[in-house]
Amino acid sequence: MHHLTQTPTIGAELARIDYRTTPEYFFDTEQVHDTVLLGLLSCCPTVFGLKKAVCDLLAGRLGIALPEAEGVIEPGATVRGTVIVAAGAVIAEGAHVTGPVLLCPGARIEAGARVRDNCVIGPGCQIGFGAEVTRSLLLGGVFMKHTSFVGDSVLGLGVSIGAFVSTTGLRVTSGPVTEPATDEVSAHLDGNRIGTGQTKFGAVVGDGVILPAGTVLQPATLIGAHTVLYPKTQVGGFFPAGSQGR
Repeated sequence: MHHLTQTPTIGAELARIDYRTTPEYFFDTEQVHDTVLLGLLSCCPTVFGLKKAVCDLLAGRLGIALPEAEGVIEPGATVRGTVIVAAGAVIAEGAHVTGPVLLCPGARIEAGARVRDNCVIGPGCQIGFGAEVTRSLLLGGVFMKHTSFVGDSVLGLGVSIGAFVSTTGLRVTSGPVTEPATDEVSAHLDGNRIGTGQTKFGAVVGDGVILPAGTVLQPATLIGAHTVLYPKTQVGGFFPAGSQGR
């Protein structure tokens, strides 16, 4: 029995029946043409499984063929570990990339940007000076051109990240912070907590969302496609697709 001050938690199996937790709610899969990304999306009933699926993909555990490393790593770029730069993708001079990482065709990591630790950067994404991405999936056309941080998250098509935007993915309400983290992060829908199955989980940001400069996303923030967010220091919870909020 839950105390009155506690919010009931819904198990992962029950969460799967809620369309608002599926990849299709956040992302127009008909506009995703990269076969690797389509394979990732198809193997996850809910968005909460995508972060682990990225790890499994890059470790060769999903049986999805990865592209050949035919892209460009410019002299002066720092690249460590297994980094696949697909045809048309570029890691520019002064960029830092630590694998495992997959850069899909047309992705570009600029000087002063950092991408690390189990990331898939989709077609046409641009990661600029001072931006950092870790343990995340960017589906395509993401603009992240300014100092900002995205971790443990999934960003949809055409998402734009303003300056000094940051996701957060760790619970800090149950005692001292530990590494690795031990407490599961939960999302919130209709007053219920839905377990993500992850001890670090940042945000799911749907297609076409623009995150205003200075926005900090609380752990397990869910933002539906084409939601309009007005400037505010902190944002959290669930925003339905096509809604407006702050």
